[in-house]
Amino acid sequence: MSRRSFCSLLSASGLGSALDWRGAQLALRRPNLIILLADDLGYGDLGCYGNRRMRTPNLDRMAAEGARLTEFYAAPTCTPARSSLLTGRYPLRSGLVRVLMPHERFGLPDSEVTLAERLKDQGYSTACIGKWHLGDLPPFRPNRHGFDYSFGLLYSHDMRLPVFQWPPLRLYSDGRALDLPLRFRELTQLYTREALHFIKRSRDNPFFLYLPYSLPHTPLSASVNFRGKSTAGRYGDAVEEIDWSVGEILDALAADGLDNDTLVIFASDNGPDLSAGGSAGILRGGKGTTWEGGIRVPAIFRWPGVIPPGVVRDGISSLMDLYTTLIELAGGDVPSDRQVDGRNILPWLAGSAGSPNLGFFYYSGRHLFAFRSGPWKIHFRKFELGPGGARGPVVSCRPPELYNLFLDPAESVNVAAQYPKMAARLAEETFDSGAVIEPGPLPPPRWRSLLRILRARPV
Repeated sequence: MSRRSFCSLLSASGLGSALDWRGAQLALRRPNLIILLADDLGYGDLGCYGNRRMRTPNLDRMAAEGARLTEFYAAPTCTPARSSLLTGRYPLRSGLVRVLMPHERFGLPDSEVTLAERLKDQGYSTACIGKWHLGDLPPFRPNRHGFDYSFGLLYSHDMRLPVFQWPPLRLYSDGRALDLPLRFRELTQLYTREALHFIKRSRDNPFFLYLPYSLPHTPLSASVNFRGKSTAGRYGDAVEEIDWSVGEILDALAADGLDNDTLVIFASDNGPDLSAGGSAGILRGGKGTTWEGGIRVPAIFRWPGVIPPGVVRDGISSLMDLYTTLIELAGGDVPSDRQVDGRNILPWLAGSAGSPNLGFFYYSGRHLFAFRSGPWKIHFRKFELGPGGARGPVVSCRPPELYNLFLDPAESVNVAAQYPKMAARLAEETFDSGAVIEPGPLPPPRWRSLLRILRARPV
């Protein structure tokens, strides 16, 4: 891309005033784009978010050199989060409302236009390296959805029947099963090595690397260099190895002279598994819930020369925003034939505008649980929490519960009785603003998928 074309792109996206001329000179082509997605990493699990038990120097450095977001949302569980990232839409629109099981005849629909497909249209080399979890049968695999290269697992590494160890857990490359021994403790090392190879061979043209790690999802493990080294136990070992991986990728970019040409994003797919040792920090609840601790996650954006170093951005944003942000940054067009929920947040990150998001809908499965508008969050349903924040049953909130997240991010004091007019207004606003989403085709009941696995198991 020429300097004139690049500056025109910046102007069109509202970034021109945020970039100095040196930054524009360095970015003479469309930037490389890297998304690093942890699995079950909590809001309070990194040093830059206040954790003092785990050592995360590379992620802390990434935050010091870029922007750390304080109100970034994902989804309560794995598959919906990945769907929202790659489609820019609430998962219900795609029908991907729950964690998919192996061998399901269901996955990311062909009708969805993925981030990888749009970037590929703009001339990007695309790779998915890590845990896919959007359908493991051939029609749903990464190479069918815009990725030139794929390597990793097609679902979570805990999805095997005990005793029988079925279905088999295999690594796949470009849709083909690899005849390689699979050791959980080596997954982060394997993914990192593949990612570095992809960066090396793609460095002469714009590339998009999507690296969804398998950890710190359980069962927890780490390679020999990290096992038993963290003061936070096995969970800490896994997190510290991911931090090492981030450092390797940042170092590779610097060594190849790509630092100023690359936007690197780090986030998590949902809140922490509290029983495994994860921390939601000051937030309430964990993975699988629509409390803040289950859906608000760490997020760090680094692009030297464009995003100012060491900034903290308060404001609503989400995984869905990555879709629109990256497509428009690459010079592409967001699909206009469907509802896209993500917004371009790069002007906000660069400091030239406020967050474009005024609200956020908290869905679990196909049901709306809560809605946020500004500092206010109203709960229509909630997960009861047991000892240690363990997820309990779902109950209806009658009347709805109201929390001020600016004053009470831990959602400890229901203020609906103090602000009845605000609660009534938010309830009305929720359903007037498009919260009732027309669902896409939905997956079958989970028991049917489990039965299918059992029938497929060899005797």
